Amino acid sequence: MEKATFAAGCFWGVEITFRQTPGVTETAVGYCGGHTDNPTYQAVCTGQTGHAEAVEITFDPQKIDYAQLLEIFWQCHDPTQLNRQGPDVGTQYRSAVFCHSKQQMEIALASRMQQQNSGRYNKSITTEIAPASTFYRAEEYHQQYLEKRGMAQCHWK
Repeated sequence: MEKATFAAGCFWGVEITFRQTPGVTETAVGYCGGHTDNPTYQAVCTGQTGHAEAVEITFDPQKIDYAQLLEIFWQCHDPTQLNRQGPDVGTQYRSAVFCHSKQQMEIALASRMQQQNSGRYNKSITTEIAPASTFYRAEEYHQQYLEKRGMAQCHWK
Protein backbone atom coordinates (compact mmCIF):
# COMPACT_ATOMS: atom_id res chain seq x y z
CA MET A 1 0.00 0.00 0.00
CA GLU A 2 1.06 3.57 -0.68
CA LYS A 3 -0.10 7.01 0.48
CA ALA A 4 -1.15 10.08 -1.49
CA THR A 5 -2.24 13.42 -0.06
CA PHE A 6 -4.31 15.98 -1.94
CA ALA A 7 -5.91 19.32 -1.08
CA ALA A 8 -8.65 20.58 -3.36
CA GLY A 9 -10.93 22.81 -1.34
CA CYS A 10 -13.31 21.50 1.29
CA PHE A 11 -12.07 18.06 2.25
CA TRP A 12 -15.54 16.49 2.50
CA GLY A 13 -16.16 16.38 -1.25
CA VAL A 14 -12.61 15.37 -2.07
CA GLU A 15 -12.78 12.50 0.40
CA ILE A 16 -15.99 11.04 -1.02
CA THR A 17 -14.60 11.23 -4.54
CA PHE A 18 -11.57 9.15 -3.61
CA ARG A 19 -13.49 6.79 -1.28
CA GLN A 20 -15.52 5.73 -4.33
CA THR A 21 -12.39 5.03 -6.40
CA PRO A 22 -11.47 1.37 -6.97
CA GLY A 23 -8.01 0.67 -5.59
CA VAL A 24 -8.32 3.22 -2.79
CA THR A 25 -8.44 1.27 0.45
CA GLU A 26 -8.69 4.07 3.02
CA THR A 27 -9.17 7.82 3.26
CA ALA A 28 -8.83 10.32 6.08
CA VAL A 29 -9.50 14.04 6.10
CA GLY A 30 -7.15 16.36 7.91
CA TYR A 31 -4.69 19.20 7.72
CA CYS A 32 -1.33 19.37 5.94
CA GLY A 33 1.23 21.85 4.69
CA GLY A 34 1.25 24.29 7.58
CA HIS A 35 3.38 25.31 10.52
CA THR A 36 1.10 24.63 13.51
CA ASP A 37 1.30 21.31 15.37
CA ASN A 38 -1.95 19.48 16.12
CA PRO A 39 -4.26 22.08 14.57
CA THR A 40 -7.99 22.07 15.16
CA TYR A 41 -10.63 22.77 12.54
CA GLN A 42 -11.36 26.11 14.18
CA ALA A 43 -7.68 27.09 14.04
CA VAL A 44 -7.30 26.02 10.40
CA CYS A 45 -10.38 28.06 9.48
CA THR A 46 -8.64 31.24 10.66
CA GLY A 47 -6.08 30.85 7.88
CA GLN A 48 -3.29 31.41 10.41
CA THR A 49 -1.97 27.82 10.66
CA GLY A 50 -0.72 27.55 7.09
CA HIS A 51 -2.51 24.21 6.74
CA ALA A 52 -4.76 23.16 3.89
CA GLU A 53 -7.79 20.94 4.30
CA ALA A 54 -6.47 17.72 2.78
CA VAL A 55 -7.28 14.07 2.19
CA GLU A 56 -4.75 11.35 2.88
CA ILE A 57 -5.39 8.33 0.68
CA THR A 58 -4.10 4.80 1.09
CA PHE A 59 -4.12 2.98 -2.24
CA ASP A 60 -3.09 -0.31 -3.77
CA PRO A 61 -0.63 0.49 -6.60
CA GLN A 62 -1.46 -2.88 -8.18
CA LYS A 63 -5.03 -1.63 -8.73
CA ILE A 64 -4.55 2.11 -9.33
CA ASP A 65 -1.38 4.07 -9.84
CA TYR A 66 -0.42 7.52 -8.63
CA ALA A 67 -0.85 9.09 -12.08
CA GLN A 68 -4.45 7.85 -12.18
CA LEU A 69 -5.10 9.37 -8.75
CA LEU A 70 -3.75 12.67 -10.05
CA GLU A 71 -6.19 12.52 -12.98
CA ILE A 72 -9.06 12.23 -10.49
CA PHE A 73 -7.57 15.08 -8.45
CA TRP A 74 -7.46 17.41 -11.48
CA GLN A 75 -11.06 16.55 -12.36
CA CYS A 76 -12.59 16.96 -8.89
CA HIS A 77 -11.82 20.67 -8.51
CA ASP A 78 -10.75 23.82 -10.32
CA PRO A 79 -6.96 24.03 -9.95
CA THR A 80 -6.90 27.56 -11.39
CA GLN A 81 -8.64 29.11 -8.38
CA LEU A 82 -6.07 30.58 -6.00
CA ASN A 83 -6.83 29.88 -2.34
CA ARG A 84 -10.46 28.98 -2.91
CA GLN A 85 -12.91 26.48 -4.31
CA GLY A 86 -16.42 27.67 -5.05
CA PRO A 87 -17.76 29.58 -2.06
CA ASP A 88 -14.90 28.49 0.23
CA VAL A 89 -12.18 31.16 0.38
CA GLY A 90 -8.84 31.11 2.20
CA THR A 91 -5.43 29.46 2.04
CA GLN A 92 -6.89 26.42 3.81
CA TYR A 93 -8.87 25.73 0.61
CA ARG A 94 -5.88 25.91 -1.74
CA SER A 95 -5.15 23.32 -4.37
CA ALA A 96 -2.10 21.24 -3.42
CA VAL A 97 -0.40 17.92 -3.98
CA PHE A 98 1.70 16.76 -1.04
CA CYS A 99 4.19 14.20 -2.33
CA HIS A 100 5.39 11.24 -0.25
CA SER A 101 8.40 10.39 -2.44
CA LYS A 102 10.70 11.74 -5.12
CA GLN A 103 8.83 9.60 -7.65
CA GLN A 104 5.50 11.12 -6.65
CA MET A 105 7.03 14.59 -6.94
CA GLU A 106 8.26 13.88 -10.49
CA ILE A 107 4.91 12.42 -11.55
CA ALA A 108 2.97 15.32 -9.99
CA LEU A 109 5.13 17.99 -11.64
CA ALA A 110 4.81 16.30 -15.05
CA SER A 111 1.06 15.88 -14.56
CA ARG A 112 0.59 19.55 -13.67
CA MET A 113 2.53 20.58 -16.79
CA GLN A 114 0.47 18.21 -18.94
CA GLN A 115 -2.75 19.62 -17.50
CA GLN A 116 -1.61 23.21 -18.05
CA ASN A 117 -0.72 22.44 -21.66
CA SER A 118 -3.89 20.45 -22.34
CA GLY A 119 -6.00 23.47 -23.30
CA ARG A 120 -8.58 22.47 -20.69
CA TYR A 121 -8.02 25.62 -18.59
CA ASN A 122 -8.32 29.27 -19.61
CA LYS A 123 -6.15 30.37 -16.67
CA SER A 124 -2.90 29.18 -15.12
CA ILE A 125 -2.98 26.29 -12.69
CA THR A 126 -2.18 27.51 -9.17
CA THR A 127 -1.75 24.06 -7.58
CA GLU A 128 1.08 23.85 -5.09
CA ILE A 129 3.24 20.73 -5.35
CA ALA A 130 5.34 20.14 -2.24
CA PRO A 131 6.85 17.36 -0.14
CA ALA A 132 4.34 15.89 2.28
CA SER A 133 4.67 17.19 5.81
CA THR A 134 2.94 15.83 8.88
CA PHE A 135 -0.70 14.98 8.19
CA TYR A 136 -2.92 15.84 11.13
CA ARG A 137 -6.13 13.84 11.10
CA ALA A 138 -9.21 16.06 11.48
CA GLU A 139 -11.74 15.65 14.23
CA GLU A 140 -13.84 12.48 13.97
CA TYR A 141 -17.03 14.30 12.99
CA HIS A 142 -15.29 15.38 9.75
CA GLN A 143 -14.37 11.81 8.73
CA GLN A 144 -16.73 10.53 6.00
CA TYR A 145 -18.88 13.57 6.72
CA LEU A 146 -21.00 13.43 3.56
CA GLU A 147 -21.55 9.68 3.75
CA LYS A 148 -22.71 9.96 7.36
CA ARG A 149 -25.35 12.42 6.16
CA GLY A 150 -26.44 10.44 3.08
CA MET A 151 -25.01 13.01 0.69
CA ALA A 152 -23.19 12.15 -2.53
CA GLN A 153 -21.37 15.49 -2.90
CA CYS A 154 -21.12 18.99 -1.55
CA HIS A 155 -24.18 21.16 -2.20
CA TRP A 156 -22.47 23.79 -4.36
CA LYS A 157 -21.21 21.44 -7.09
